[in-house]
Amino acid sequence: MEPVFANKVALVTGAGKNIGRTIALDFAARGAAVVVNGRSDRTAVDAVVGEITASGGRAIGCIADVSDPAATQRMVEDAVAAFGGLDILVSNAGLRRQTKFLDMSFAEWREILSVALDGAFILARAAVPQMIGRGGGSIVALSGISTHVGTANRCHVSASKAGLEGLMRALAIELAPHQITCNSVAPGAVDTVRGASAGTMPSTLAEKGIPLGRKAAVEEISAAVRFLAGPDGRYITGQTLHVNGGVFLT
Repeated sequence: MEPVFANKVALVTGAGKNIGRTIALDFAARGAAVVVNGRSDRTAVDAVVGEITASGGRAIGCIADVSDPAATQRMVEDAVAAFGGLDILVSNAGLRRQTKFLDMSFAEWREILSVALDGAFILARAAVPQMIGRGGGSIVALSGISTHVGTANRCHVSASKAGLEGLMRALAIELAPHQITCNSVAPGAVDTVRGASAGTMPSTLAEKGIPLGRKAAVEEISAAVRFLAGPDGRYITGQTLHVNGGVFLT
């Protein structure tokens, strides 16, 4: 593979499994030193780090709740101590729940927003000074299709992702003078192992409703993230790249 991320350092949150894991492995295979983050599953994080180092790559694992500013700052400091800086932030961590609006507590609402939206803000606050010091960088946030097509029982998830895309657009303008690009990738249905709390796949995202007739492979989502974070995406900022097989058209 072409080492397009040689001498780059990437932090990927929620990287113990599924899309995050694939992004971490993809970046490492292309030369990046990778900080593999997870919220609590040390075994999964260590396994990804092991895959990277076994292939000759460089990686460290960091257990940190991205909604905790102190823990997130320590994680960025660990990245700097291990690899000398930070160039790429992939804000992938998020929680998915299916709860009817009238059954949803404010505590659950805040829990979902605290990871995908608050976490992205906290991560960027910690990471951007490092990117400025290195002359630029890239932030890519993982959004989703639910916020664009409307999905029942997910108003908190949809709100968090809509806010996330708004945050990326605002940061794109504010950080452009520092040569830091900020974009979102919005996957549709992806062929991953769904956590129990995510519930069943909404009928609007079932394969029979996808024009291309199948779910995305995790590698197809990773490829979109790689493009936006890599050298070919340096003139793209403030955008949401939809990867959904034709379910939602911009």
